[in-house]
Amino acid sequence: MMIKTASTEPQAAVLPQHAAAATKLTEDFFRNSDAILRLAMRSLFERLNDLCEGALAVDAQARIVWINEKYVATLGLRSAREALGREVEEVIPNSLMREVVRTGQPILLDIMQFGEQSLVVTRMPLQDEGGKVIGAIGFVLYDRLHYLKPLVAKFAKLQMELADAQRKLVENRRPRYTLSSFVGSSAACLEVKRQARRAAQQDTTVLLQGETGTGKEMLAHAIHAASDRARYPFIALNVAAIPDNLLEAEFFGSAPGAYTGADSKGRDGKFKIADGGTLFLDEIGDMPLALQTKLLRVLQDQEVEPLGSNKVFKVDVRIIAATSVDLKQLVKEGRFRSDLYYRLNVLPIAVPPLRARLSDLEVLCESALEQIAARTGSPQREVTPSAIAALALHDWPGNVRELRNVLEQATMLTDNLRLTAEDFASILPASQGRTASAEAPVRRYADALAEFERNTFRSALDACGGKVSAAAQMLGMSRASLYKRLASLGLQSHG
Repeated sequence: MMIKTASTEPQAAVLPQHAAAATKLTEDFFRNSDAILRLAMRSLFERLNDLCEGALAVDAQARIVWINEKYVATLGLRSAREALGREVEEVIPNSLMREVVRTGQPILLDIMQFGEQSLVVTRMPLQDEGGKVIGAIGFVLYDRLHYLKPLVAKFAKLQMELADAQRKLVENRRPRYTLSSFVGSSAACLEVKRQARRAAQQDTTVLLQGETGTGKEMLAHAIHAASDRARYPFIALNVAAIPDNLLEAEFFGSAPGAYTGADSKGRDGKFKIADGGTLFLDEIGDMPLALQTKLLRVLQDQEVEPLGSNKVFKVDVRIIAATSVDLKQLVKEGRFRSDLYYRLNVLPIAVPPLRARLSDLEVLCESALEQIAARTGSPQREVTPSAIAALALHDWPGNVRELRNVLEQATMLTDNLRLTAEDFASILPASQGRTASAEAPVRRYADALAEFERNTFRSALDACGGKVSAAAQMLGMSRASLYKRLASLGLQSHG
C-alpha cells in the first residue's frame, strides 16, 4: 500500500510571508524600544531635575551651557546669565566637571565642599552619536534625598577627625626647643647662640659639630623655630640608630611591595614628610657610602625617588646635619664623600663641650632640676656652692646629657633639698683624685678665676686641635685677647 505524502510546495510559498512578518515585528520592537529609551531618558532627567538641589551642564571646554534655577539660588547668583559661558571652576571652585569631560568617565557619587556645605553630587559625561564626549552634566542630590544625610554626616565626622589628627601630627612635628632652651651665659654659649640666630636667617645647610650630649639636636630645633620654615614640619632622623638596609626607605620612602616586609600601601620617606620644613640628620658620619651618593643627588636636585618606584617627587627641604666625629678625617680615610662633606659644611657651627663652659654649670643645674621636679613630681632641689665646685672638677665626657643624668641620680638617692658635694660623691667617678667639700679652705677670687680660665682655655684648645683662632671663636673673644690671656696664665699656644 502506497502512502501519499503531502506536497512541500505550499509550505515553501508561505515562508517568505512569515519572514516578512517577523522582520516587521522586529523593526517595530526596536523602533518602540528606541522611543521607550528616549522617553525614559527624558523622564529620568526631568525626575532628577525635580529631585535634586541643583543641576548644570558644561560643554567640551568645561564652560557652563545650562544651569537650573535651584542651582542658581544655591550658588547665590542673581540669574543663570551670570554663570552661562563661564568656566565651571569660576562659579564652583571645587567642581570636577572638567575631569569628567577630560576622562569621559562618570563620577556617580561624590561629596563636594561648597563653603561650609557638604554637597552630594553625581556627574556624567555627555556624548554625541559617534561616542565623542561633548560635555558633562551634574546633579546636586543633597538635601532632598534624606537617606544620604547619614552619609554626609559620617563624612563630616571623618573630616573633623582627620583634621584633628593632622593638627596633632603637625604639633608633634613642631620644634620642641628655642634658643632660650640652650641654657647658659658663658662666652662660648653666647657665641653658639649668635651663630644659630644667623643660621636661622639664612636658608642654607647647617653642620653642627660637637661631642655627644652637647645639645646639637636642641640647637637644630631652635634654628628651625627661628626660621621662615617654622610653620612646616621639623623631622629628626638618627642615622646611627637605623639599620643600613632600611635607611634608604627611611629617607626616600618606598612603593607598595618594594621589598619583603614593605608596607602594602607604600610609605612616605622623611624627605617627603619634611617637605617645606627641616630635616635634621643626626650622626651623619655613620651614613653608608652608597646612601651618601643618593643623598648628595637629592641635595643637588631637590628630587626624591621612592624605593621600588619610577616616580620622582620634588621636595623643598632644609638640611641640618650633626656629627660627633671628625668628618674631615673620615674624608681622608675614604669613609665619607668629600663632595657631600662640602655640600653639608656650608654653615658650620662648633658646639662647645661642657668643660669649655663650666661657668654655665650653676644655671644648667637649676634648669635641669626644675625639669626633673616637673616631670617626676618630686620637690624642687637646688645645688650648693660645694656641689658646684665638685661638679666643676669632673671632665664631663657625656657633657650636658651626662650632667642631667648625674643630677637625676642625686635626686633619687637623697631627700636633701639642697644638694651638696657629698650627695655627688658616690655618683661621680672616684678616679678624679680631687674632691670638694664645704670644709675646703676658701681660695682668693683671683686664684680661683685664674684656675677656671686655665681649665676653660685648655679645654677650648683641645676641642679645636690646638688652633688659637678656632678656640677664640668658640670662646667668643678675639684672637689677640686669647693670646694675651694665654701668656698671662703661662699657657703655651701652638698656632
